[in-house]
Amino acid sequence: MTRQISVALLCAAALALGGCATAVPPVEVTRFHTSAPAGWAPGTRYAIATAPLDGAPGSAMPSLEWNSYRAAVDQQLQRLGLVAAGSNERAPLLVRVSFDRNEQLPEGRRSPVSVGVGGSTGSYGSGVGLGVGINLGGGPKRMADLQLSVRIDDAASGQALWEGRALTAVPVKAPANQPSLAAAKLAEALFKDFPGESGRTISVP
Repeated sequence: MTRQISVALLCAAALALGGCATAVPPVEVTRFHTSAPAGWAPGTRYAIATAPLDGAPGSAMPSLEWNSYRAAVDQQLQRLGLVAAGSNERAPLLVRVSFDRNEQLPEGRRSPVSVGVGGSTGSYGSGVGLGVGINLGGGPKRMADLQLSVRIDDAASGQALWEGRALTAVPVKAPANQPSLAAAKLAEALFKDFPGESGRTISVP
């Protein structure tokens, strides 16, 4: 009986640890906006820019990974009641999407190699390293800093109406580092309770 209980406890612990390994850690979210987002009516059209921000660090042509972030942002915008404009339609809102992924070295230093499209939206400055996770099996895990930045502009004037950043760190070899999973989690956190409190940084589990 005691042996059966011990086996059951070990199995439960293994499942719990497995769940922790696949889940994306809490996301740090910061947003800035004018009073305009609250007035956006359902059905307002938007277009997502296909080119990276000019002069942004790590700029590159859109990639398959960027497309994962673009699709995740697209889904969140439509959940807000906004509508993606057709190829020949004018949209009053222009959405700029950028992401950045930096691998950290075991000593806690950021790797000189990064992958990204776009760059800072202008209010946040450079990226922030999130540190190195602890491996219970002994030794630090190699971590990746993941950041999603979105800016929504007035298409006619180019004025920024809303911008936000979502940032987290995951083990490089964890399933949560896969672009589709990471993009979905970061986008969901970024648009949670949209438009959010301007200038406040929150942690979204």
